[in-house]
Amino acid sequence: MSFTVEERGNPNTLSYRLFFKNSDGKYVSPFHDIPMYADESQNIFHVVVEVPRWTNSKMEIATKDPLNPIKQDVKKGNLRYVANVFPHKGYIWNYGAIPQTWEDPGHKDGDTGCCGDNDPIDVCEIGTKVCSRGEVIKVKVLGVLAMIDEGETDWKVMAINVEDPEAKDLNDISDIQRLKPGYLEATVDWFRRYKVPDGKPENQFAFNGVFKDKDFAIETIKSTHGFWKALISEKTHAGGLNCKNTCVSAEDSPFCCSTDEAKAVVGRVSTSLDKWFYYEKK
Repeated sequence: MSFTVEERGNPNTLSYRLFFKNSDGKYVSPFHDIPMYADESQNIFHVVVEVPRWTNSKMEIATKDPLNPIKQDVKKGNLRYVANVFPHKGYIWNYGAIPQTWEDPGHKDGDTGCCGDNDPIDVCEIGTKVCSRGEVIKVKVLGVLAMIDEGETDWKVMAINVEDPEAKDLNDISDIQRLKPGYLEATVDWFRRYKVPDGKPENQFAFNGVFKDKDFAIETIKSTHGFWKALISEKTHAGGLNCKNTCVSAEDSPFCCSTDEAKAVVGRVSTSLDKWFYYEKK
């Protein structure tokens, strides 16, 4: 299963969108239509890369937009960027989300005591390759950090691309500590302080900032998949989220739309400002 992306608008503008197509060239939602599992028997998950390592633009799956393209987050009308908080440069991993997951804001987590943040579950991919925005990769999960962001549960899954040359040696959270000393501490430090330059307080963590292991992480992902199933089947109120999808069957989701409807959604979004116009001078 492969996916491609199509840009609309120009990067670093409010109009920029990155739409997804499947291997048949049909538009799909990266939130709802890309399967969570790449290989369920091996617990291999798909991850949609929103932010490549070392970059600063705060890109995210637009959960409230039709077909959920990737766009840049906006605060008070301004595009959002993460600051370089010494010694970190931008995001220190390939940052993305697992499709078909959802941290339900109506569910109070038994471990964190806080409700979900209304987004797909986040992933920090720690492999050697700098991925591309919109790339869909296959990862194995290594552990998870429970961040509390302004009173909401915001899980951060640690994972590695299965195609990475180091993947065979990394199988649990303890392997990161052993083979990449300092990386887990840097991850906690990054998430604790990245909003401080914007005038926000430091983020807090459940479990005193200690990472939970692979098995705990996988169970957490599965629970968010269950919340997503309730969302897409309208058993849970969607609020402002857009659940339009093309691959979940109409029997399982009242939000299922046709290929033509999906194409029309993309067609309504402006194309690149690099387009040239020609006319005859008089």
